[in-house]
Amino acid sequence: MDYTRYPEIGDHLTIEQNLARVPEIGDNFNVIAEDMVSVGSTAIGPANWIALAERIHAIVRDEPDTAGIVITHGTATLEETAYFLHLTVKTDRPVVITGAMRPPTSISTDADLNLLDAVRIAATAESTGMGVLTVLNNEIHCAREVYKTNTLRVETFKPNELGFLGYADSDHRVVFYRRPVRRHTTDTPFAVDGRADLPRVDIVYAYAGADGMLIDAVRAHGSAGLVLAGFGAGTFPPAVIDAAERAVSDGMPVVLASRSSAGRVVMTPRKEEQGFIVSDNLMPQKARLLLMLGLTVTTDRAELQQMFYEF
Repeated sequence: MDYTRYPEIGDHLTIEQNLARVPEIGDNFNVIAEDMVSVGSTAIGPANWIALAERIHAIVRDEPDTAGIVITHGTATLEETAYFLHLTVKTDRPVVITGAMRPPTSISTDADLNLLDAVRIAATAESTGMGVLTVLNNEIHCAREVYKTNTLRVETFKPNELGFLGYADSDHRVVFYRRPVRRHTTDTPFAVDGRADLPRVDIVYAYAGADGMLIDAVRAHGSAGLVLAGFGAGTFPPAVIDAAERAVSDGMPVVLASRSSAGRVVMTPRKEEQGFIVSDNLMPQKARLLLMLGLTVTTDRAELQQMFYEF
């Protein structure tokens, strides 16, 4: 029962309790644990992201011998927290995020192995400079590319069609086969320490028969930006495009993304003329994060578009 109803009735463990379940961690690594926030990942948002980035910076500054940092996180928004940190933490030391699809109180939980794998990856010199990494099911992913694909299966996290980075495998080795090439961590202009919040950006999904009502509502609310999740390579019902053009005319940055799970949204002369920004291959939830951070640096459309090509 706890397997599917854990968010409602499950016994939530502290990080110390989770570590105590895996004696191999204490036997092989010197881990300093702290419970920073204890909420379900559906409640995580910009204020938590900023606080987490600030805490990582404090650890890097005050504890220079720290080899790496592990974050345990619910899987609902794990990919968003990971990408935010991938864009904002100013260190080349490994930051590894993990979670569990089967909670520690359920039969055949994956929580213990995922935590052990995360610590192993964070302690591995080869992880240095790779940006923020995630690991579940022994697979190491780049935070930019990973997303949740299945509601319940342990192999839920995938990197669309690009492939994961490597394994934390059963022979106790951490093995990488490729590296992220998009700019991240120390090579970004995004500084969030000291910020109270981030600019509000909303997402509107396209669907058959959609009109401009939701886009007009976002405009009326005064949001700083908008991401549209369209069909295929970034197409939309005519009424949606009309409303989006009105938003652009009001000065709102509008990013065209896709509700498809893989592939690019590319710029065309028509999109350029309409004043839109394209997301490249970022999924809508990650395009939103990049636009939120981009708006802390600039409101210039060309500069924001370049960020989607670089990060």
